Amino acid sequence: MSAALQWIVNATPAPGDALPRPFGHPFNIGQLPVSLAQAVWRGSEAVQAGQSVVSSGFAALDAQLPCGGWPCNALTELLQPQPSLCEWRLLAPALAGLAAGGGHILLVGPPKRPHMPGLVKLGITEKSIVWIAADTSAERLWCTEQLVKANPRGGAILAWLPRARAEQLRRLQVHAQACDCPVFLFRPEAAQLDASPAPLRVLTTLWPDWTLHVHILKRKGALLDGPIVLPAVLGTLASMLTPRLMRPSQLLAKTEASNVHALGCAVDRRRLRQLAAH
Repeated sequence: MSAALQWIVNATPAPGDALPRPFGHPFNIGQLPVSLAQAVWRGSEAVQAGQSVVSSGFAALDAQLPCGGWPCNALTELLQPQPSLCEWRLLAPALAGLAAGGGHILLVGPPKRPHMPGLVKLGITEKSIVWIAADTSAERLWCTEQLVKANPRGGAILAWLPRARAEQLRRLQVHAQACDCPVFLFRPEAAQLDASPAPLRVLTTLWPDWTLHVHILKRKGALLDGPIVLPAVLGTLASMLTPRLMRPSQLLAKTEASNVHALGCAVDRRRLRQLAAH
């Protein structure tokens, strides 16, 4: 029994004390002992300390993640419109840091063969990648569970589980509580409508101008309105792009405006010729 529950059980009213308040009546947390009041988490507050995390490598994202990074000892569910679209751009900074420290990046059932030259450009060395080719859903789920139980410290577990059921995810979450490395599960965007035991759920989509839009669907803390916009230029490509190419949407807008203007001029000239003929 937790200390808070033990205190409530033992706190029987003495003669002359007020009767216990009815269920639903506002409770003043100041009535608790100081040690318990400090340990109580309020649902409107983001968690700031107390859990081991790995920095995402994005300051704007760390500021919104509980405890300031990707959590260990828990599942993190990453949703995206299609597999192999956003995961490496989003996780590369964190994975590169883990690989630099000697950790292994364990891949379970990736939908595409990892492109090692590209991962090296992202800072993830070839020797740090362990690829487990699990074809069926049952094999991927079994491999993920065994890896989580093994507790590979210093690295990360990445598993593609598009068809995992809620009870299967719940079992993984129970085991993940004793795992000291981050565990990422990749699932389709439509899964956001399903219940999940993962304490952290994130939806990531690609947007123009080399950016990712990250929506935090679930976290321990207040809900976040709107997306977090992150720069996500691949690898060393940023040093090769000119300022104009870093904003391709502006170039496209100017091109479309020029085409509309040219079309308008052509229409006007055609109309003038028709009027002159009459």
